[in-house]
Amino acid sequence: MQMTFRWYGEGNDSVTLEQIKQIPGVTGIVWALHHKQPSEIWYEEEIAEVKKQLDQYGFNMDVVESVNVHDDIKIGLPSRDQYIENYKTTLRNLAKFGVKVVCYNFMPVFDWTRTDLHHKLPDGSTALFYEKNLIKEDPMEMAEYILKECKGYTMPGWEPERMAKLQELFEAYKPVTKEKLWENLKYFLEAIMPTCHECDIKMAIHQDDPPWDIFGLPRLLVDEASISKFLSMVDDPYNGLTLCSGSLGANPNNNIADIIRKHHDRIYFAHIRNVKHYENGDFSEVSHRDCDGDVGILDIVKAYHDCGFKGYIRPDHGRHIWNEQCRPGYGLYDRALGVMYILGIWDILDKIEGKK
Repeated sequence: MQMTFRWYGEGNDSVTLEQIKQIPGVTGIVWALHHKQPSEIWYEEEIAEVKKQLDQYGFNMDVVESVNVHDDIKIGLPSRDQYIENYKTTLRNLAKFGVKVVCYNFMPVFDWTRTDLHHKLPDGSTALFYEKNLIKEDPMEMAEYILKECKGYTMPGWEPERMAKLQELFEAYKPVTKEKLWENLKYFLEAIMPTCHECDIKMAIHQDDPPWDIFGLPRLLVDEASISKFLSMVDDPYNGLTLCSGSLGANPNNNIADIIRKHHDRIYFAHIRNVKHYENGDFSEVSHRDCDGDVGILDIVKAYHDCGFKGYIRPDHGRHIWNEQCRPGYGLYDRALGVMYILGIWDILDKIEGKK
């Protein structure tokens, strides 16, 4: 297992590389060129600048999150072929700098959905929250709230440029059924797989967040059955998963540890996030400590350990604690605590098995 930490780049993150370096066990930075629009080419000189920054602290840049997929590809418009060619060029450029895994998603319009970015928890911290009943309302109202509460930070999937075209996007997706979205995903993957083989880059799709249809938009990767369908649809070792315990775990019927054990050979990147459910369908993100949530963090880490997982792991969204002012979900302190909790479980399991 290789521990990583997501960083949004110089001038775009409250957390510094110097601070991340002081978290024991973190060897890689999960990064991206966040100023790039979906399917815009990432040029070598831009990638080289990030590598220079990471090299100063001895971090690898093996994992990118995300190289976003253009809506025309998801919708299946004739223009998708040019955007796919751009995507291939970006993969080739990334390979020149040693990138091994590209995380991406295929969610229409919204990459993720929350109704409260600063929900107060009983201990006084705040965290991302999903109130089921609010999702029935106007998506524009929610978009305006998200943009306001980002406090100047970019939020992937909620860029102001995209939100300004929200009505157009919803109109464009109207003909896209769930089956059509599956077909468009297959078309995209089959088109880029030869390039992935050429570049030795594994594609790792992120599950839909939350794992159910919202605002009439279809969602694909929501449970074990859909994951199995996805992996068999393009049965190629370069087509794999970013397994997100928080996204899948928003549905209490999903057993994340079982999914890991079944598909561990196609999981290349793991997001470990904890969620607490409420009877009315709401859910809140909480600390990584197992007993604070319902997704089974202990079982999840043990499943990875039992399977001899060699891929990349990062602590996903953390709470906002100790008055930290940061991008929602992406502060330093709670994610650092998450790293230590995950590594603590891993080290104990190693000790029990006599590996340490």
